[in-house]
Amino acid sequence: MLYKQGPEYTHALRQLTLWTHHVLLPVYGREVTSSAPWCGRWWEHPEAVAQLHGLWLAWGELTGPGSDKSGPASWHRDYLAAVMDALRSPQGPFAGCKPDMHRPKQTPVVDAVDPFGPPPRPV
Repeated sequence: MLYKQGPEYTHALRQLTLWTHHVLLPVYGREVTSSAPWCGRWWEHPEAVAQLHGLWLAWGELTGPGSDKSGPASWHRDYLAAVMDALRSPQGPFAGCKPDMHRPKQTPVVDAVDPFGPPPRPV
């Protein structure tokens, strides 16, 4: 999902939002605590978008038309817990967010020098 841009990203995020708000959270959105945070503005956390997008794609593949009868069990076992645990970890992307309070995260600083690129030109 992170590779999409413009209208394609907006459409995909809308579909993900519908699934997250109408399927995932009503069934699996446990109470928010300091040890299991959730951000009401989850779409502003790129890691959450990426993780939820993968979870949604797996949901569609394993529970949609043509999936086998054990698909939902496989989705629960192989995808749901791992993603929700990562997102809701106290050190996860929602760390510092509280109900009704979004806290943007600072990403790590990356050195502008490409260690594998050509050497910088002398000035």
